Amino acid sequence: MALSILNNIPSLAAQNQLSITGAGLQKTLFRLSSGSRINSGADDAAGLAIADGLRANISALTQSSRNANDGTGKLQVADGALAQVTTLLNRAVTLATESANGTVSNAQRGALDAEFTAIKAEIDRIGSNTTFNGTQVFTGTAIDIFLSDSTSTGTSTVSATTGVISSLGIGLGANASNTLSAIGQPTAGKVVVIGTQTYTFAAAAGAANTVAIGATVADTLANLAAAVNGGAGAGVAYGSGTVANADATAAAGTSTVTFTAKVAGTGGNALVSTTDDAKLGFSNAGTFSGGAGSAGLTTAAAAQAALVNINSAIQSVANTRGNLGAAINRLQSAANVINNQTQNLTSAEDGIRAADIAQEVANLTKYSILNQTGISALAQADQNQQSVLSLLR
Repeated sequence: MALSILNNIPSLAAQNQLSITGAGLQKTLFRLSSGSRINSGADDAAGLAIADGLRANISALTQSSRNANDGTGKLQVADGALAQVTTLLNRAVTLATESANGTVSNAQRGALDAEFTAIKAEIDRIGSNTTFNGTQVFTGTAIDIFLSDSTSTGTSTVSATTGVISSLGIGLGANASNTLSAIGQPTAGKVVVIGTQTYTFAAAAGAANTVAIGATVADTLANLAAAVNGGAGAGVAYGSGTVANADATAAAGTSTVTFTAKVAGTGGNALVSTTDDAKLGFSNAGTFSGGAGSAGLTTAAAAQAALVNINSAIQSVANTRGNLGAAINRLQSAANVINNQTQNLTSAEDGIRAADIAQEVANLTKYSILNQTGISALAQADQNQQSVLSLLR
């Protein structure tokens, strides 16, 4: 080999190899310090894409499991409240059976009816005051539990409906009513909505369901009541062709109209009662519910009739609890499946992303030795270059 002072080739080779060793040592140190095999996209681009997708799946599934557990909790609260309602209804069965007996006086039936009334009030309180996470439990709106693995194909919703729980809703209350009050003559063109029917005020008689404004407020309200009942109007006629409201009846006073829910109708027993006239107002805004009702326990005959309603209510509550139980079981099963998915996906992600610590420790030893020998080789290469000076002596 010729001696040269222009380039130190062995030194360049040693530097290049030392650079490669340093990069390998740095990557090994990154993996050991982070525990991850992939610390940048350059480490494994395809593996990073797969691992990040799996991590998104795991995050969605973890929250879905929490969603299922929260849904189970809410339904269990509802089931517990309904269990108490059943206990109250069982007591009502005892009271009704006792009141129906011929050995009980009317005064004693009054005491039994007072307790029965208190039971109905407690059922109403349970229905309106039972909450979960600040929201009412017993509503007609379905509870939708959203489950997802972050993909469109892995998304589903489990729905359950608790229903509205009240003494009226389970057939123990009287038919509900709502009162419309007037502080002045209604305005032409304004409307009153009762159930599924809209009534429009007009200056004169017109088409069906058009209520003529009378000489006095009492006349106008009488016309409205007549329109709802489908009978002849008082004062100024309200129009021709009007039929009785399918959801409610009406009784007019001098400044009010009371609407009472029917047992059945096209609008069901949940009646809308609204108006856009500022001179009119309902005592119960929004909706009021009707039902078969119960006359209480004041007579033996009424007690026997109430007993039928109570037994029907017990069956209704039992059916609701059965539906909730099925939904609870489904959510618990879904949570178990989700937890199993999370475990397996975590294992798959770990296999891609996690560093093999044993291998990296071996690499650390290798690169540490190579780094030391590389430095030593570089020093030796630089020392050999100085041998040229011996020729000049």
